[in-house]
Amino acid sequence: MKPGRKPQMLTEKELVIMQMLWERGPLFVREMVNIHEEPKPHFNTLSTIVRILEEKGHVSHEVFGPTYRYYAIAKKEDFMKRSLARLVKDYFNNSYKNAVSALVEEEKMSDEELREVMDLIERKNAKK
Repeated sequence: MKPGRKPQMLTEKELVIMQMLWERGPLFVREMVNIHEEPKPHFNTLSTIVRILEEKGHVSHEVFGPTYRYYAIAKKEDFMKRSLARLVKDYFNNSYKNAVSALVEEEKMSDEELREVMDLIERKNAKK
């Protein structure tokens, strides 16, 4: 990603490709097609999405003869932070407390996990 640019939200299809690149490292489009879940997209479809990601500054490539091998230049952590902030803003009235409360209410977060979060907060506060 170009310096100073904030990561943009990814479409669902773009995210699938970025996950592949973040998890597996550099890949040729043919490899992306092979590891993609069913229904597998057409080679040209994936190639177009990768080129869009490259235009957006998230992906770059190395030349191997007549073909390219693509790799992520955007960091997964940047997207995670921005996506979480957007989720909390859009769905939880910009309140992380509301987000955690929803996880507890829906029983998506166990008592043990909640205690771990509290321990993390206490350790962080102790360092201050």
